[in-house]
Amino acid sequence: MFNRAVALMDLSPGLEEKIRVCNATYTVRFGVRLRGSLHTFTGYRSVHSEHMEPVKGGIRYAMGVNQDEVEALAALMTYKCALVEAPFGGSKGGLRIDPREWDEHELEQITRRFAYELAKRDLIHPSQNVPAPDMGTGEREMAWIADQYRRMNTTDINAAACVTGKPTNAGGIQGRTEATGRGVQYALREFFRHPEDMKAAGLTGTLDGKRVIVQGLGNVGYHAAKFLSEEDGCKIIGIIERDGGLFSEDGIDVEAVHKWIAAHGGVKGYPSTTYQENGATLLEAACDILIPAALEGVIHMDNAAKVKAPLIIEAANGPVTAGADEILRKKGCVIIPDMYANAGGVTVSYFEWVKNLSHIRFGRMQRRAEEARNELIIAELERLDDMLEHRWSMTPDFKAKYLRGSDELELVRSGLDDTMRKAYQDMSAMWHSRDDCEDLRTAAYLVAIDKVAASYRAKGL
Repeated sequence: MFNRAVALMDLSPGLEEKIRVCNATYTVRFGVRLRGSLHTFTGYRSVHSEHMEPVKGGIRYAMGVNQDEVEALAALMTYKCALVEAPFGGSKGGLRIDPREWDEHELEQITRRFAYELAKRDLIHPSQNVPAPDMGTGEREMAWIADQYRRMNTTDINAAACVTGKPTNAGGIQGRTEATGRGVQYALREFFRHPEDMKAAGLTGTLDGKRVIVQGLGNVGYHAAKFLSEEDGCKIIGIIERDGGLFSEDGIDVEAVHKWIAAHGGVKGYPSTTYQENGATLLEAACDILIPAALEGVIHMDNAAKVKAPLIIEAANGPVTAGADEILRKKGCVIIPDMYANAGGVTVSYFEWVKNLSHIRFGRMQRRAEEARNELIIAELERLDDMLEHRWSMTPDFKAKYLRGSDELELVRSGLDDTMRKAYQDMSAMWHSRDDCEDLRTAAYLVAIDKVAASYRAKGL
């Protein structure tokens, strides 16, 4: 995919190669004494590009973690950050472990040792390398990592900025947990503001009433499906999970399914829907929007031709293989690419990093001043209302809504919405301005690579 985009650009061979390759990958094998014996774990931290620093990227816990995967995901982070104008280079980390095999205390010991091994080489550092959650990790692991870094760097006033995705009571930011799913929602909203792009997918109207199938009801898929159904009127007709899939043309209650999974460990047995043991077959069901939000490579050369959705939005990293991407493009399917669609996470991670470095929550300085100014306007309107002997009146709830200043969550959502809109507009403009740019993915790469190249040139490379 990189090669396809870079072939359309006028880069020197040397600069092209510099952007393509991974700068460094560190492999660590460390031991932790657990359950009466010593266990050795293998972990990775890859730095793809340092055109901007710090570098940014999640840490995943999975048995499939390997060097190639970590390096590929680090490259994707470089382009993702460039596309949404987050001032980071790309990085990624992984630990080859099944977190379900260990209890909480054991996982904490393993995580702290992994963090120690990375931090002592500055592969966790507020100004050099800032991890975040990924598959198999979350707020809990990030809090352990941040605490371990702080123990090793007791005089670093910016220690909280060494990692993002922390709990709000440990230096995190409101809206981070929902950020990637919320970003998917904002991406779709922006897509539906572009008639030319909708026409390419054969779609009309708005998000309201659109039939959606979601693959993976983890953090990203759950929040995306929840927001799209509750706020935009989408109808979630299919949900695919590890143990099968649910389908109902009448729509599925996302919140109810989420609670069912938490209670039963899967979707099997959920009432009022059709259960399919092979959930992957639902990827081929008729719908308006398909949201793969779990693992990479779920749409491949064997099933791509059977996919009926005219619009796919990649909420996961790499859910469509390169071969499948070509098949889908020839069919006329529009794909909103992962490097843009799931960039909500790194965007809000950027806000959290800035908050940690500024040592103040967003809204603290200006919220009451904003409310006081609004109070003046409301008071003046009420005075005019009295003078006109109540011949007009304000809309119910207008006063309460207008008087309320923006809190941190609203400011985070506003910043995320603005970021997703601007990035999509850049992508769409590139798509339609060049005859040789066939799709949004190529457009995204062109925009991102151009920004990375400009950074390297500014450094004198």
